[in-house]
Amino acid sequence: MNSARRPLKILIADDHPVYRQGLERAIGEREDFELVGSSADGREALERIAELEPDVAVIDVRMPGLDGLAIVNAAKRDGLRTRIMLLTGYEDSGAAYRALAQGAAGYVSKTYDLTELLDSIVTAGNGETVIAPQFQAGIADEIRLRESSERPALTEREQQVLTLLAEGRTAQRIGDELGLSEATIKTHLHHLYEKLGVSDRAAAVATAMRWGLLE
Repeated sequence: MNSARRPLKILIADDHPVYRQGLERAIGEREDFELVGSSADGREALERIAELEPDVAVIDVRMPGLDGLAIVNAAKRDGLRTRIMLLTGYEDSGAAYRALAQGAAGYVSKTYDLTELLDSIVTAGNGETVIAPQFQAGIADEIRLRESSERPALTEREQQVLTLLAEGRTAQRIGDELGLSEATIKTHLHHLYEKLGVSDRAAAVATAMRWGLLE
């Protein structure tokens, strides 16, 4: 999908005819683009993506038939290689986060001028992810919020056990240092593993580091 070798094949899906036709004209004026399809219906757009295999599909989030996010999920399910960039007229960082998390190649605003939008298509076609500036701070907030809500809450004792576990101590050694029996430490380890969703020491330490539970 390198525009230096051949034009990027583009498909557009938007049920607003004036906007869609304006985008069609702009794409048609670019030598590095080839418009291979245009649709006003989401289900038809998915069928044409499968049939025409465009490099990039530019799709309105709110489409009749199938919405933009459903098209992203269906394309991923079906193993389609087209990179899907979603367009929106609404500032919803939560929707932007979900779209990117589920595989969209970009999430951009319809307030973009055509030059910015066409540049974004090139970026998506080159394998990069495109996020409109007005969504970036909100997406970062969504990530922090979701990370904190997913992070398990450990008791003070479990945190102590986890820290010593990460330092390579055995259950017996941890018990000696904390003044507890080995059986009690094993109980704490069982609870730790359950909270972290793991089954062994290495996975527990790796997961705890990912969640910032170990310094």
